[in-house]
Amino acid sequence: MARSGHLVSGLLHLLIAYIVIRLAFGDPGNADQSGALGIFASSTGGRLALWLAVIAFAAMALWRIAEVALGPHPKNPAPDDGDGWLDRAKAGALAVVYLGFAYSAATFALGDGKSSGSQNAGASARLMSSAFGKTVLVVVGIVIVCVGAYHIYKGVTQSCIDDLMLEENTIGEDADSSADQARSTSVTTVGTVGYSAKGAALAGAGILVIIAAITADPAKATGIDGAVKTVAGWPAGQALLVLMGLGIGAYGVYGLVMMRYARM
Repeated sequence: MARSGHLVSGLLHLLIAYIVIRLAFGDPGNADQSGALGIFASSTGGRLALWLAVIAFAAMALWRIAEVALGPHPKNPAPDDGDGWLDRAKAGALAVVYLGFAYSAATFALGDGKSSGSQNAGASARLMSSAFGKTVLVVVGIVIVCVGAYHIYKGVTQSCIDDLMLEENTIGEDADSSADQARSTSVTTVGTVGYSAKGAALAGAGILVIIAAITADPAKATGIDGAVKTVAGWPAGQALLVLMGLGIGAYGVYGLVMMRYARM
């Protein structure tokens, strides 16, 4: 059940990639989680798919909560910090993320879904009414930038492959046959491109949050959708958006790989 969370996350990022590429050619849309979920909210079949997504995300969140309580699975590599507290903290953060995904999918399934960008801008506007709130926004922006940088690091160093069951599935350096080598190369390429692109989008969103706090302009603090639409206004915006869409699409494909090979 938890592995289905990787499947739904992968499909969600593929939809976001589709929206980003459409934006590159002038079509409207929200290039974020709410934009992808909103595609399904207008039909009975789509709402059923959203409820299935809620179940999948909730299962993944429960798995991560179990990791917080019990530590990583014994088959996983030994943690660098001895007791595994760093892994537990990361699992806790991921549990919060997947619970947020489940909540968002449920709101759209119930017909109450709203644009993440407008919600982010509204929350930012309320925080900007005080100096303390602006400080909180800057801290949030820095955290988002750090998360984006971590994604880029995992992509560039190809350490994202460590999240896969290499030995059990002959992906990686131990692959023997030419078919295994080709699969290993494909998975590594998709992971590198996908994590780097997702990290760049997150870092861009975090920078915009910081700028919004400094300039007292909540319209800039709209998340990944705001970062994508900022890029669209650049001289080479169309080409960059297409590349960003392909990169986020690669992250989505890697989510499908994680469904099958994730070390859990």
